[in-house]
Amino acid sequence: MRVRTGFRRTGRGSAALTALLAVLSLPACAGRPTGVLLPIADATPAPGTSRVEMLVATTRKSALNPGELFSGERGNEVSYTDLAISIPPDAIRQAGTVQWPKSLPGNPATDFVALRAAPLERGQVAAWVGRGPKSARKRHVLVFVHGFNNRFEDAVFRFAQVVHDAGADVVPVLFTWPSRGSVLAYGYDRESTNFSRNGLETVLRDLAKDPNVGEITVLAHSMGNWLTLESLRQMAIRDRRVAPKIRNVILAAPDVDMDLARVAFHDMGKDRPRLTLMVSGDDQALAVSRLVWGDSVRLGAIDPGTEPYRSELERENIGVLNLTAVKSDDALNHGKFASSEVVALLGKRLADGQVISDSHIGFGDRIVQTAAGAASTVATGAALAVSAPVALIDPQTRETYGEHLRNVGRGVGDAMSSTADLATAPARAVMGQ
Repeated sequence: MRVRTGFRRTGRGSAALTALLAVLSLPACAGRPTGVLLPIADATPAPGTSRVEMLVATTRKSALNPGELFSGERGNEVSYTDLAISIPPDAIRQAGTVQWPKSLPGNPATDFVALRAAPLERGQVAAWVGRGPKSARKRHVLVFVHGFNNRFEDAVFRFAQVVHDAGADVVPVLFTWPSRGSVLAYGYDRESTNFSRNGLETVLRDLAKDPNVGEITVLAHSMGNWLTLESLRQMAIRDRRVAPKIRNVILAAPDVDMDLARVAFHDMGKDRPRLTLMVSGDDQALAVSRLVWGDSVRLGAIDPGTEPYRSELERENIGVLNLTAVKSDDALNHGKFASSEVVALLGKRLADGQVISDSHIGFGDRIVQTAAGAASTVATGAALAVSAPVALIDPQTRETYGEHLRNVGRGVGDAMSSTADLATAPARAVMGQ
């Protein structure tokens, strides 16, 4: 028997390499400066700028650079920070986007910049929440749990953008877990969500016990959905139900095994929060991720219009928010949950206390085919294929992509030949096919 070794230049393999080379040949883009969260010296509000005050709770380890605040490593406990972020005037910025500083210190007239970063103790959180905007007699807290491949500053600026563009009178609380901020650190990030379950549960329970808090909404994205569902499931098991003040949970592109999601829904009980699934049928990056997961059905990869999922969603009273008709600035249609149109509608629904689902929002068909959440890097070749669509839209990933590829070594060829279809999807997106 003859055994062939090495990379075979088949049509599929060539297509895979073509897609990778297309990513690597994109124009170089200057990286973002490090330390963007170091408060600027002059905190006097610049004309036309806006200010977002947020509480950050994190299971990350403190960073050595004071401008980074927290690293991607795991800390020993939940740490709290009082942050104030300045957002440039609406007249000069595109809603739904983050204007990163090109150099330090950032310019508040054109960039997102930090105005304050002060550590807090757990016992000071209630007083901080009490300073927030008050709707009627109670405060509405919005908790954001980010997804895979997010550095601390990524999560902070993205949440500041969402809060500002939503325009709702909410108390913003960011829960950020230890993500390495690398497309090749999927396994580490996944385990970091498990590591952070108790931390998020503690934060949510403390907020629910606060007499000044009237309602809590949780917005989770991608891998952050697994952390969110697990924390709520733990809470229900410990307390025999999810805290009643947690009324809405929004699952954006959930990267959760379907069977595990069923268990979480069951264990949360009949009195669980209202659940809303955000989907977009034209998300190319999530379509690639779905292929990488193989036979493991993800909650974000189901077709909610087919059985058994359609009946299951109706039985579980899970709303579906179709974002397919929403226009996106990136070629892969991957960032719609934070787009100006979506967050504006989200803010209005939160302000009005209305259910968040397509039965109230005219985005087109109520149920659409969805794609998977953040991908599983089950092999190095698959990891590189998944990193390709991220590198298309993230300059920082694009900068390190070549280094990742070189570090893999000669074994990439064989792996990529088996994942050719995965790599061609981002190329088709770039070419508009």
